[in-house]
Amino acid sequence: MENHRLQEALHSLKSTKVRMTPQRHAILEFLFNAKSHPTADEIYKALEGKFPNMSVATVYNNLRVFKEVGLVRELTYGDSSSRFDSNTSDHYHVICDDCGKIVDFHYPGLDEVETLAEHVTSFKVRDHRMEIYGLCPECNKHKQH
Repeated sequence: MENHRLQEALHSLKSTKVRMTPQRHAILEFLFNAKSHPTADEIYKALEGKFPNMSVATVYNNLRVFKEVGLVRELTYGDSSSRFDSNTSDHYHVICDDCGKIVDFHYPGLDEVETLAEHVTSFKVRDHRMEIYGLCPECNKHKQH
């Protein structure tokens, strides 16, 4: 059974006249069920057995469509591949220095940072992003042995 957020996303796509192909549905479902923040290549590799004729370009094109309609966020970190997050609510990420694992966390108190930044700099702030880096429990356990 598909979750409620996925159903809402599918309904949202229909309202924007985006045609729902089996590949598009599978990519979206994979994203909404992913506990990680997968790259396009990871999505492709996970689905290639089910869709042998699907190309990496198909995955990228669909991710672009999902991003344009606001269903996913693209996370870019320096030179590494973009990762995609189906959680579009305001939240932050903790990133493992060793394995690259990304975990979501919510902290509503940081919303006032934008207001403060505008006040101090006279910028018109559009958005903000915070990332925290460290070792995930698994990598930390390996370091201690």
